[in-house]
Amino acid sequence: MKTRRFGRTDWQVSEIGYGMWGMAGWTGSEDAESLAALQRSIDLGCNFFDTAWAYGDGHSEELLGETLRANSSKKLYVATKIPPKNRRWPALKEFSLDDCYPPDYVFEYLDKSLKNLGLETLDLIQYHTWMDSWLDDPRTQNTIEKLRDSGKARAIGISQNRWEPENGIRAVRSGLVDAVQVIYNIFDQNPEDELFPACREKDVAVIARVPFDEGSLTGTLTPDSKWPNGDWRNTYFVPENLKNSVERANALKPLVPADSSLPEMALRFILNNPDVNTIIPGMRKIRHVESNLAASDKGPLHAAHHALLRPHRWVRRPTHWSQ
Repeated sequence: MKTRRFGRTDWQVSEIGYGMWGMAGWTGSEDAESLAALQRSIDLGCNFFDTAWAYGDGHSEELLGETLRANSSKKLYVATKIPPKNRRWPALKEFSLDDCYPPDYVFEYLDKSLKNLGLETLDLIQYHTWMDSWLDDPRTQNTIEKLRDSGKARAIGISQNRWEPENGIRAVRSGLVDAVQVIYNIFDQNPEDELFPACREKDVAVIARVPFDEGSLTGTLTPDSKWPNGDWRNTYFVPENLKNSVERANALKPLVPADSSLPEMALRFILNNPDVNTIIPGMRKIRHVESNLAASDKGPLHAAHHALLRPHRWVRRPTHWSQ
């Protein structure tokens, strides 16, 4: 497993990290399987783990805490997120700071996450939704500065709303945040336009999330794919989105090398971008851990192959089902 420098923190983090939403936010999760997958990732060199209180109301954090205690001799980087008070994803323009992240509430959930994880200090605490307009409220800067001074978080970050990479550039340029988490994959290349250059200028770390486009870039979805009642994917892959996603994923399949797979190609495409410090695919099973982490050993795609994927950029804007 190769590592990359995590912006101005100077941490050396695994370039393939661990996204933990699926362990507590999607159907089909089993704790024993999740814990075994987490341990396997550590054994293979993964050292960056991204969770959130909202993933099972703290359950994903608790699973990671158990794993941290079992690996206390290793340096593992822990990132989690404060849920918006109104429990609305994404943040909308009309949401105020009081709707989502009033100062006392931020510290309340920081302490809840620390308790779930069994830690006194987090490596990275993130706002789980974000609006740059909140910077107009002086309490935002005061809260972030107090978070940093509290000794309970080494770094502060934001998780950007789906398909809004421009909504976060002000935060980056303000110097307040150390990291941004943004959707970036073969389809969603938009962060390259303005966000990544701003992060490069300010030495802000980039966490690439949703590398498989919520599953379409695994190549396993069909126009008839369905999930159990209550599974989030039923509300995201509405017929319109599912049809388009499957068609675009199928168009990529002829470009997959004979000795590879669509998910591996998707990860290696992201590895081509030096602005990305770590990628956090969601993983629940050992076989997924092993295949995803192996992409680091293979490294970025050859330039000619990477160039073939660039035209598959898909410019999308938020809509009622994008969440």
